[in-house]
Amino acid sequence: MQKPNYQYEKRRKELDKKAKKEQKRRDKLAASRSPSTPASPDATEPASAEGVDGTTPEQTPSEPT
Repeated sequence: MQKPNYQYEKRRKELDKKAKKEQKRRDKLAASRSPSTPASPDATEPASAEGVDGTTPEQTPSEPT
């Protein structure tokens, strides 16, 4: 019976881990370069007319003159 080659297994595991980390880095870099691409399906919905505080322009009080 043949002995298991633990050094080969360890090296293979390290190379796989390194390749996965490099792929994640590339994906992150590609995502940061193209921000116009929607990241989620919710991002494709049109923006509402609500302001930052949640009120619409019709709901905002007019300024006194």
